[in-house]
Amino acid sequence: MILLLFGAPGSGKGTQSALLVEKKGFFQISTGDLLRSAIRDGTKLGNDAKLYLDQGKLVPDSVVIGLVDDILEKALSKGHKLFIFDGFPRTGAQAQSLKEILKKHELYAEAAVFINVDNEVLVKRLTGRRICQVCGSVYHIENNPSKKSGICDKCGGQLILRSDDKEEVVLSRLETYQVTAGLLRNFYNSDGIVKEVNGDQSVEVVYENIVSSAGL
Repeated sequence: MILLLFGAPGSGKGTQSALLVEKKGFFQISTGDLLRSAIRDGTKLGNDAKLYLDQGKLVPDSVVIGLVDDILEKALSKGHKLFIFDGFPRTGAQAQSLKEILKKHELYAEAAVFINVDNEVLVKRLTGRRICQVCGSVYHIENNPSKKSGICDKCGGQLILRSDDKEEVVLSRLETYQVTAGLLRNFYNSDGIVKEVNGDQSVEVVYENIVSSAGL
């Protein structure tokens, strides 16, 4: 099964993907995680991607599509059958390319779930997020603060505000998402697989609604 999970930055799609991996056995393909890993490792791809992410812009399709194709092929070779795409596709061109990649492997997307959250809530979620520089643990200054301000509970590393979580960048990211989300809804509406879920609820409720709407 191929499940596509969409949502603006801060909508919780990463959290929901992790739950689907844990509880349903999905293999998660998250371009965001992969790109951040490349940035952290200082690879050429990571350095190129950072220039775009720091400005709240999308990484070029050619880079992302090649990465996804490679990951999917390797996962299939290892016997994985359930896949969840978190943060991909993000453009009409990516959606079409993914369709072609899946067709090559005799697969197709069975559900495109959109997690909807008001922009005001998203801005508060993102600008309050703090990331550990050492282990990558995620905190929030209001919803999930560390015991000692600015210090990771797990490893003692420094907590930082990611460059793409600054308010001016967040607003740009949300504006970009609204445009592309409309295009993607239209693209997948033609296949009759679009589902809508209210993301301004507890993690557990959002998860159950995704499971129900996707027929899992």
